Amino acid sequence: METIKNEIMATILHRRAIRRFEKKQIEEDALQQILQAGLYAPSAGGRQGVIFAVCQTKEINERLGRIKRANSKPRMATATSYVSKEQPSIADDPNLTNAFYDAPAVITMFAPKNFLFSAEDCAVAAENMMLAADSLGIGSCYIGQGWTAFADPYGQEILKKWEIPVDFYAVMQLLLGYPREGDPHPTPKPRKEGRILRF
Repeated sequence: METIKNEIMATILHRRAIRRFEKKQIEEDALQQILQAGLYAPSAGGRQGVIFAVCQTKEINERLGRIKRANSKPRMATATSYVSKEQPSIADDPNLTNAFYDAPAVITMFAPKNFLFSAEDCAVAAENMMLAADSLGIGSCYIGQGWTAFADPYGQEILKKWEIPVDFYAVMQLLLGYPREGDPHPTPKPRKEGRILRF
């Protein structure tokens, strides 16, 4: 494979989901750059409706991650159908009790309940942030169905504490942290053929 000279393309090809993190918190300067990437993501109609709730408090992240795990009922992996052998997900390993995988920083993205493209706005922002994170040597993982982390009284208390508007909902979480030392960077899966149609 030829060397990629464009830095953005190199980052796109390098980025992988990371679910094993060092305990140390990410640097504030790096976090600010990642958030800026999210703020500058495209949004439907230029509405900029996404709220980025950054939590770096270990106790809160751990408790919300456990609540999310308890409320998630993924179809468990089989020998031939799985998420990742290198960095197992909660669908791959029933012993994982924290759906946030002990990430030191968790960004929950909230968006309006009554807007048609709320989920899409969050997804685009998350991709920008994941690419920014990878370029800074920080691992990330996109976690869907964000609302399940708040589906109990503790979660509802957190929403009030964070002053999340009642007409917004948690679309997803973005996990951030330094990849665990000694873990190899996940290898890319071969690209499936026949996915591009040209006319």
